[in-house]
Amino acid sequence: MWDIQLIAAVLAVSAAAGFLAGLLGIGGGMVMVPVTLWVLHAQGLDSPHTQHIAIGTSFLVMVFTAFSSALAQHRKQAVRWDIVRGMVPGLMMGVVTGAVLARFISAKNLQLFFIVFVTVVAIRTLRNIKPQPTRTLPSRGGMAAVGGIIGVISSWVGIGGGAMSMPFMMRCNVSVREAVGTSAALGWPIAASGALGYLVAGWSVPGLPAGTLGFWYLPLAAMMAVATVTVAPLGVKVAHTLPPEKLKTAFGVLLLVIAAQMLYRWL
Repeated sequence: MWDIQLIAAVLAVSAAAGFLAGLLGIGGGMVMVPVTLWVLHAQGLDSPHTQHIAIGTSFLVMVFTAFSSALAQHRKQAVRWDIVRGMVPGLMMGVVTGAVLARFISAKNLQLFFIVFVTVVAIRTLRNIKPQPTRTLPSRGGMAAVGGIIGVISSWVGIGGGAMSMPFMMRCNVSVREAVGTSAALGWPIAASGALGYLVAGWSVPGLPAGTLGFWYLPLAAMMAVATVTVAPLGVKVAHTLPPEKLKTAFGVLLLVIAAQMLYRWL
């Protein structure tokens, strides 16, 4: 059952997710997946497909959040559209493929994959390893291939891909601000493809909780979308006032916190 305390908590945490999406170009899925799991558990709606519902719902919300964040970054001239064009075909194919395959992966294994992946990315980010000065972006085909890998992993984790696309771009000597802005723009095709993929994957699954459409939990998605879209542009504004190293540190710390919270639930 929905009550005022639960609604208030969802709106508050979703607003924080929207702020982080704008600040770090991550799409907000790293926050929204755990929140969805928590809401489903609080309502007694646990099922064998709880993790799939959490990921599908996260992607649906990110369709709106990523658009708001990407538009704000574009207005700040922080989006490398050449990178977006190069990676989007692979991203979309990877996300749809991964979403269809995710139906055959257990929720427990998806959660464990989420924890390990986020921890590795966090440690690499906080170590602040400098890329070779001569390293540049790969060819268009290479970027499409990288996009495909990011798309598959994003579809299993329920994120907008910023946790992978940002480190990839910074490793290729793209500036931190442009990496954040471009990750935000890449988040929209990932979110749209992932949302569609999880809708299709869950369409014929029996016994899903009331309020779901495929692997979307619509009541929660509506509330989260309103909060994230409202606050995401504020995160973008703050991101353009912070030093680049501060942005990288904030990104790494956020990932560690989320990984720890998910590990606690998994154990």
